[in-house]
Amino acid sequence: MKLFSLLVVCILWICAYAKETPPKVQVYSYSPGEYDKDNHLICHVSGFHPPDIAIDLLMDEAVIPGAQQTDLAFEKGWMFHLTKSVSFKPQKGKEYCCRVRHMQKSQTFTWIPDV
Repeated sequence: MKLFSLLVVCILWICAYAKETPPKVQVYSYSPGEYDKDNHLICHVSGFHPPDIAIDLLMDEAVIPGAQQTDLAFEKGWMFHLTKSVSFKPQKGKEYCCRVRHMQKSQTFTWIPDV
């Protein structure tokens, strides 16, 4: 009976992780992107599975301190979503990005100001 239970658990675990879906990432600001004006940098990550994920908000490849993250939530079909944001004042010549690590893959997405 123990062997059967272990087998069932292993099969369920394999099925849960077999369906790996990469995240969809949106990087935007709360207000139109203007240099030297207070704003919020937002990174919304959705439609991913499994929930093994990490999000960093960066300025010139350095993590911006003080970022807030929502709780991990799931949608229909066990796809997950998560949002991370931070206050910032965009500066000309600086690059602002969202780095997302899902499973073992890492990608960086650049915020494009409206100016």
